Amino acid sequence: MTTFSVRLRSAVYLALRAGFRALPLSDGQRDRLRARFLDRHGDWVPPPPRGQVDGSGKSAGRPLFRADEPAIGHVPFRAEDLPAALPATLVAFYLPQFHPIEQNDAWWGKGFTEWRNVTRALPQFEGHVQPRLPADLGFYDLRNPQIMREQAALAQEYGIGAFCFYYYWFSGNTLLESPLRQWLADDSIEMPFCLCWANENWARRWDGRSEDILIGQQHSAEDDLAFIAHVADYLRDRRALKVDGKPMLLVYRPHLLPDARATAQRWRQWCRENDIGEIHLAYVQGFERPDPREIDFDAAVEFPPNMSNPRSLTANQYLINPEFQGDVRDWRELASEIGGRALPDYPLYPGVNPGWDNEARRSGRGRVYLHASPRGYCDWLSKTIHQRLATVDPARRLVFINAWNEWAEGAVLEPDSRLGHAWLEATRKALRAPVPPPMPTRPCVVIHAWYLDILTELLADLRAAELPWRIVISTTADKYDAVGQAVRAAGMEAEIEVHPNHGRDILPFLQIAERLYEEGEQVVLKLHTKRSTHRSDGEDWRRELTGRLLDPDRAGLIFSAFVHDPDLGLVAPEGHVQRLDYYWGANERNVGALLARMGLPPADVSRDTFVAGSMFWVRLSSLRPLLDAHLQPSLFEPEDGQVDGTQAHAVERVVSLVVRHAGANEQTAATVLGLPFDDGQPYQYARKG
Repeated sequence: MTTFSVRLRSAVYLALRAGFRALPLSDGQRDRLRARFLDRHGDWVPPPPRGQVDGSGKSAGRPLFRADEPAIGHVPFRAEDLPAALPATLVAFYLPQFHPIEQNDAWWGKGFTEWRNVTRALPQFEGHVQPRLPADLGFYDLRNPQIMREQAALAQEYGIGAFCFYYYWFSGNTLLESPLRQWLADDSIEMPFCLCWANENWARRWDGRSEDILIGQQHSAEDDLAFIAHVADYLRDRRALKVDGKPMLLVYRPHLLPDARATAQRWRQWCRENDIGEIHLAYVQGFERPDPREIDFDAAVEFPPNMSNPRSLTANQYLINPEFQGDVRDWRELASEIGGRALPDYPLYPGVNPGWDNEARRSGRGRVYLHASPRGYCDWLSKTIHQRLATVDPARRLVFINAWNEWAEGAVLEPDSRLGHAWLEATRKALRAPVPPPMPTRPCVVIHAWYLDILTELLADLRAAELPWRIVISTTADKYDAVGQAVRAAGMEAEIEVHPNHGRDILPFLQIAERLYEEGEQVVLKLHTKRSTHRSDGEDWRRELTGRLLDPDRAGLIFSAFVHDPDLGLVAPEGHVQRLDYYWGANERNVGALLARMGLPPADVSRDTFVAGSMFWVRLSSLRPLLDAHLQPSLFEPEDGQVDGTQAHAVERVVSLVVRHAGANEQTAATVLGLPFDDGQPYQYARKG
């Protein structure tokens, strides 16, 4: 097809879509017509925009870091009590694809499991986290019954109340059922469960559409009865997830049934006649949103990221693969939009999603939802539980999570090598009633100590400020003992952390800030033992920075400003707030890529500023966009005496932008203190360039 034909078809499609959206249709009617059109004419959908390549037309090289590298925000396993009364039952969708079967051997090659897709994935643009690899549970094989016992125990430890197993039935044939039968036979597993019949075709494209079908559905009245008789053992099991005492059964796409209402009536009648009794039928809102009562179902289940259309971020990405034709969307908009929906007048179980990226299944053409983070997911889940479901009968407060182990679609709660148990930790945290943060009662100070004589000066300054500091010092292993001696000699107490000589003062600060934020600390003074050996006035530079932030007549008043002004995010030393374009040349590329990685808009270099010298007071919540990017340490270059152009310099230049994006304000210390200061003077400690 020519370029002109593609553009013409895209224009026609957009015009048709605008007209379609203007039609007075219900959600159910609109979704049904949309699904029918896409099933037959999916090739009419305009391709997503293309990402960015360097001016030479070349893309960046593949990143040279390990895919299993722990990132900032990695969380180890932690046992912790759950609330005595859980506010909702969390149900996680579960994929039983992780074991070989005869059909997959024939379709994809002998020994195929979903892990083959997972491990072949490659990053397509900078900040694209692929492959995503498992941690504690490893590349498990579900033929081993111990795996499912461990999964159940782990899920229950973190507050998951039930699994919803995908169930693959094709007119008397089942796929991937042996792990579920194994679960059914193991009475030692106490975890509740339900089934979701994935009643679409099994297609080579992994999307259930009608092209390239590997095994198809043959829906009929006889098949309805054969299906319900086959799953009866699951419905009768004592662990079957129940609503109002009725075992629950889900259907993935009811509109693929010839007559969904008739199917529901057949199932209900069969269950009444075969010692099961009444059942609770629900359908998944992956492609349609009818009122479930119209098809004699009891409820619907939200299934994000489906049925939402956040804005495209594809054009903002710096491509690694110049041929990437996938679609990149904003997960944060997905969470905000679905999390803010009012519940309809029919029974609906809300859904949440910890991320989505099916690049592993669609090499170079994946749909990627960027900027998912455990904290953002926790916010979404918490709002769903404690606000959206606040008026719902407690017995019907179910929240479905997509998913427990969709590794090839990037929707995973299981521990991974990058963030460990962070998603599970966020799940458990969301079950607790949210509590507003208290007023800050003490400041923290984080010092990166390289030059020990300067550390002694800083400790003396802290002591003179007479504040109840919590002191955290980062240093290298060879300096640990000397730092401890300096702290004791100053008559003070400090937490001393060992970090490699990597990432200057920036990387250790981000790692410590992540921990402090999770511990509930709020206000931090960032310092480091700056010497600037490449400058003759380096000592003056450091003393000016620290003095304007830490002098005894300033420090207490600055901290008090944070206490009384919740919108205050950053306090910088006056005279050291500089425009980005003054020192842009070596940093432009890194800053642009870092902003894209965080999902922040491009910098306006003639107006935006940064804090030169990287010392400031900050409210940790204002750094969330940076912390939630979960940068890998390997993004920071090895130490080689660089004076500009590194990842550490890029982070230094985006802090003010991050604070502003978080909705907080930046002020200079002089402004906070009500002191006059002429900020228009040339900056004497660095050259423009």
